[in-house]
Amino acid sequence: MQIAIVTAALAWGIGAGWFAAPLLAVAQRGYTRTAAPDFAPDTIIVLMGGGTDRSDTGLVPKPDSMQRIAATAALYRECREAARSCKVIVSGGDPEHHGQAEADNYTPYVLAQGVQPDDLVRENQSLNTWQNARNVAAIVGRAHDNRLIIVTSAYHMRRSLRAYQAFGFDPQPYVSSGRHGHVTLLPRLGSFETSEIALHELVGLARFGVYRWLHLY
Repeated sequence: MQIAIVTAALAWGIGAGWFAAPLLAVAQRGYTRTAAPDFAPDTIIVLMGGGTDRSDTGLVPKPDSMQRIAATAALYRECREAARSCKVIVSGGDPEHHGQAEADNYTPYVLAQGVQPDDLVRENQSLNTWQNARNVAAIVGRAHDNRLIIVTSAYHMRRSLRAYQAFGFDPQPYVSSGRHGHVTLLPRLGSFETSEIALHELVGLARFGVYRWLHLY
């Protein structure tokens, strides 16, 4: 009986946002907003993958991914006015086994928002953030003097930057959107989702730190 009560109380606390809000605050700390980036003569904008959803019309980017796509396209348009060369790398394989890589799924949306086909590169093999950084590093090569801009959600930014730093980059962060935790009386599906996202990021950061310490990354 005591176990059932504790389990029910824990589920209520997660669903009502008592855990979601503080976990999210930790995951997003320092990246709730970012300044407009500086564009170098040769700028590379990396759109980080964020998953896909099944819909009546087929496979589509998740809502957070749509915001990343919009932010990437907006940055690209600004970059074209300020820089000599602007490239967009759309990243993400198929970690959810939906049958299509995130990069391939996102590309039509990116092109529809003004990114020119000749300026777009797809990295469609990575299954996690570290693989994304590794594969993008292979695409970019040793051109570390180029300005690299990482576009992703606030909760994912710290882990993304650390992954790229592991490959010798010092990218600029550009936050596409943030999430907000809400404390309510009754459990909400959104609070469960927010808690899962925040925990995933915090566990990922801890694991990344351990792997770096063990020289596995």
